[in-house]
Amino acid sequence: MVMSKKSVAVVMGGYSDEYVVSLKSGQLIYDSLDRNLYDVYKVVILKDEWYFLGENDKKYEINRGDFSVILDNNEKLKFDACFNIIHGTPGENGILQAYWDAIGQKYTGCDFYQSALTFNKKDTLAVLSKYGIPSAKSIYLRKGEEINTDEIVESLGLPVFVKPNQSGSSLGISKVKEKSELIAATEIAFKEDNEILIESFLDGMEVSVGVIDFKGETIVLGITEIVPTNEFFDYEAKYEGASEEITPARIDDATRIRVEEISKRAYNSLGMSGFSRSEFILMDGIPYMLEMNTNPGFSPASILPQQARHYGISVTDLCGNEVEKALNK
Repeated sequence: MVMSKKSVAVVMGGYSDEYVVSLKSGQLIYDSLDRNLYDVYKVVILKDEWYFLGENDKKYEINRGDFSVILDNNEKLKFDACFNIIHGTPGENGILQAYWDAIGQKYTGCDFYQSALTFNKKDTLAVLSKYGIPSAKSIYLRKGEEINTDEIVESLGLPVFVKPNQSGSSLGISKVKEKSELIAATEIAFKEDNEILIESFLDGMEVSVGVIDFKGETIVLGITEIVPTNEFFDYEAKYEGASEEITPARIDDATRIRVEEISKRAYNSLGMSGFSRSEFILMDGIPYMLEMNTNPGFSPASILPQQARHYGISVTDLCGNEVEKALNK
């Protein structure tokens, strides 16, 4: 008897400026999934429309009641699994996951709680500190609160990083070297989010660590050293190549083992699943966590596929593993 192939929707797009990157990530996954095992489809979710992309790029509206599509022959298409590769809202902050849970749709990656938690930098670091994972000293502000620059500088020193609390693509981040620049930097960050973090500057090597659960085991795919040509790893560096990425990072074995151990502990203590990429600053051999991304970039130039190649897992196997976990949920 011939087993019928499972239908998989690669769901890409999103409501933030990162949707452009998500479409590239989605294309790589769409191209990579094994057609002997799956029928693969493209679904794009944007603020104004949710659609299925048919032959000749014809758009079919998604029925949000059950995430289905009615095709030309009046046939209804439902998906056995959705491969979620949306960066930013609504696919990385739990909104889409909660909706899919509510309608009984299986999907890849972590659940809505882990997505919502990790999208909030402050809360992630607060939870992880209970598991002994260090992070920079920081001050948290909500829009409208009084900003006492003297207190901030006294507490954190200079320079500081000012960043939106909700994790996105490094938009709204500033490095502040003078007290006089602080207020302007908070205004830039508040444009992106109603809550911001001001963090003490950690002078060390930035590394990006891919962690996944592969065939039932939590593994560190790789540790990539980020060498920015700009002051720090900002949007331009991330997406326009203004940084050098070195995999594996140039660190000694003892440091590597420590980074791997802490990265796995962070992943497991949050009950994570699927792709993740955590950013750390290594200072005096200690990894300080900055944030965890649960739907990191997955275009051919992105860090996670680079690490997988280095580790020796093909993108096809990496993506297939995600689909199989979703189908078995």
